[in-house]
Amino acid sequence: MIEYIVRRLIFGIFVLFIMTTFIFIIMRAVPGDVVTLQLANSGASAEQMEALKAEMGLDKSVLGQLVDWGTNAIQGDLGKSLWSGHQVSQIILERLPVTIQLAIMSIILAIIIGIPIGVISAVKQNTFIDHFLKVISIGGLSIPNFWLGLILLTVLSLALNWIPPLGYQSFAENPIVNLQQMFLPAICLAITLSASIVRMTRSAVLEVLHSEFIRTVRAKGAKEGIVIFKHALRNSLVSVITLIGLQVGYLLGGTVVLESIFALPGLGSLIFESVLVRDYPIVQSTVLVFGAMFLLVNLIVDVMYGWVDPRIRAK
Repeated sequence: MIEYIVRRLIFGIFVLFIMTTFIFIIMRAVPGDVVTLQLANSGASAEQMEALKAEMGLDKSVLGQLVDWGTNAIQGDLGKSLWSGHQVSQIILERLPVTIQLAIMSIILAIIIGIPIGVISAVKQNTFIDHFLKVISIGGLSIPNFWLGLILLTVLSLALNWIPPLGYQSFAENPIVNLQQMFLPAICLAITLSASIVRMTRSAVLEVLHSEFIRTVRAKGAKEGIVIFKHALRNSLVSVITLIGLQVGYLLGGTVVLESIFALPGLGSLIFESVLVRDYPIVQSTVLVFGAMFLLVNLIVDVMYGWVDPRIRAK
């Protein structure tokens, strides 16, 4: 297992290098730069703009800038924001807890919603309940989370005269206000993930229920609840866990828009704001953190396989 984890970590480092290099090049291919945006209406001369570019290190070639940033990043220095001048690592550490909380709440809500509904749909195969739940899950997959967020805000504000409290407060400062602020965006992210979990759980449980060992368990007189939850569901969880791990990328991507819609100071809104003003160090570093989170979650998912299915531990 240790050798496997080491191999995955080495592969993850290679993936992060490719990803950050790609983002580095793409960002510099976007028209406009931070110096032009900062001095657009200041009447600065071309010489002053070039001097500011040299001060920021933007006068070098793209390859030169990439080498400089990569060398510093390996040493733990992610640079400074081109707008505020603050350390990028400090900015990310301040915003990271919001995004992690949002992702964890979304995953928990999706599991609470998706797995029970998927099991019910499998047990009630080809009944009205099954068809109804399948329609609901397809609808959940089809709804864009940003659209759902705007609709929820509009309906709640107009129909119930309620909107999430303004001015973000952490869970430690005020748990009730924090959960009120985080619940709607978490639900928006959880809807699509829970719909995927429903479909995967249904298919996996049905496959297990039609297997030989389930017929043997039933022949021994086991109660139907034990057959479904102890045997069928547990043997179906590997597929569900795999899906959840793969959907982490979707969750992280969804935070970019939803954090902006709900005014949450997380990494999603940070990268959105930084792209608009061409704050290259923040964009590169935030994408690096997103990629590392995704790879870490998938590594944890792989390790969990052995806990869910003892047959995997034996290999």
